[in-house]
Amino acid sequence: MTIPHDAGHPLHRPRRLRGHSRLRDLVREHRLTVDDLIYPLFIYHGTNLRREIGSMPGQYQLSLDRLGEAVAEVVELGIPSVLLFGIPEHKDALGSAASQDRGIVQEAVRLIKRQAPELLVITDVCFCEYTDHGHCGPLTETAGRVDVDNDATLPLLAEQAVSHARAGADVIAPSGMMDGMVAAIRSGLDGAGFPGVPILSYAAKFASAYYGPFREAAESTPSFGDRRTYQMDSANSDEAIREVALDLAEGADMVMVKPALAYMDIVRRVKDEFRVPVAVYNVSGEYAMVKAAAANGWVDEKRIVLETLTGFKRAGADMIITYHALDAARWLREA
Repeated sequence: MTIPHDAGHPLHRPRRLRGHSRLRDLVREHRLTVDDLIYPLFIYHGTNLRREIGSMPGQYQLSLDRLGEAVAEVVELGIPSVLLFGIPEHKDALGSAASQDRGIVQEAVRLIKRQAPELLVITDVCFCEYTDHGHCGPLTETAGRVDVDNDATLPLLAEQAVSHARAGADVIAPSGMMDGMVAAIRSGLDGAGFPGVPILSYAAKFASAYYGPFREAAESTPSFGDRRTYQMDSANSDEAIREVALDLAEGADMVMVKPALAYMDIVRRVKDEFRVPVAVYNVSGEYAMVKAAAANGWVDEKRIVLETLTGFKRAGADMIITYHALDAARWLREA
């Protein structure tokens, strides 16, 4: 392409639109706001507990009696939504504590709804925090190999989802990557009288090394093997599109790509292909790397966080689940 010049000078100067901060604001293509943020919370059994997670500085395991403090901060900062994970006192092979009406997440939902009725409460629906083996459903052995029993897990997921809806959850977010999980949960919710509760499916969830710190936070490290037989291969992109299509066909209202940072190409493809609300999960390993680099003075934490979160928006994300939410909300308020 020939670039026009006038007397040896360029006619088109993109830098003209960068010279003044107000002009940069006016021509900005994508804008991050506090309304884009979802803050994850880890609810732990016991009392008077606010225990910092070693690999996730600034994040805590909270007992129910301390949860209100975190909720108050979220509300004060204008963050519209939280995502709940629960760590029960007792675990078993089926993760039965996950579906108890007085379970830890169910009680957390009730507490939040009493304190902050307008706060959108999303509940993670899975079993890895509840099973004594750390996998995402009951196990079975086939041809000498032990793995999660996909079809036996489906009714248990539906039961867990219904118990969350009864407690007052606004959105159900299944994360286990079981085939047919959205259909089972949709059927369970509809049959229990909750047809209006939407499903945010972890539709494209990859088997990622970025999840390491989360397993400390949720105490969900598998006791054997890994999750590669049910979470996606990180090398695959077309498969992610098929997974999203299946979940939407089964009744998902929104879909998620997880992790976020190394998978922004997947976010863009999903948004372009389906034009549905898309969430990204800015996961624990991504958070921990930024915190470690910032603690060592290697990066400007504020700039790198806001740049990264804006990048998710540019890629096509409508909502961002991030452990940076509290800090990001403060920084956006200062802008």
